[in-house]
Amino acid sequence: MATSKTNLSLKDRTLTGLGNLIKLLPTGTVFIFQFLNPVLTNNGHCLTFNKYFSAILIALCGFSCAFASFTDSYLGSDGMIHYGVATVKGMYPSPASDNVDLANYKLRTGDFVHAFFSVIVFAVVALLDPNTVGCFYPAFESAQKVLCMLLPPVIGAVAGVVFMMFPNKRHGIGYPSNNDSSSNDQQGSHSS
Repeated sequence: MATSKTNLSLKDRTLTGLGNLIKLLPTGTVFIFQFLNPVLTNNGHCLTFNKYFSAILIALCGFSCAFASFTDSYLGSDGMIHYGVATVKGMYPSPASDNVDLANYKLRTGDFVHAFFSVIVFAVVALLDPNTVGCFYPAFESAQKVLCMLLPPVIGAVAGVVFMMFPNKRHGIGYPSNNDSSSNDQQGSHSS
């Protein structure tokens, strides 16, 4: 019987790790980048103003990935899901939080780890995108084709291991919310 419990535990850990990988980048940010990048880079054939607009897009999307790591949600006393930013004292802003201890939502070291790796993964996705490569460093693609092919899976694997070791318990802006009955269980685990 102990082996089936161990297998179930391993299965649960694997599925949790996969869920954390899915939550790695906010999907809205990646969608906006994938949608606007071909337009702003002129499909990789950039003029000077295309480079500026593309660089601004990459910077804003990178900021969005990092910022999303510091957001969280909670079920307010009005029965609605509210979003806020984690601070050293708890959640801010905090409307309709009469029945929620917002001190459980303080900043943690894991938030900074998640923000760092989210930005790194997004940077690899964005900077090795064919349109970005063609716009900013066209000679790189032919000269470093192997690097362009190997770097994304390697960075993804490293980030995946880190995210499995430090699972993200936040359900913030750009991440799927958790409004089932287990949300009260996870609320207590925010303080760890």
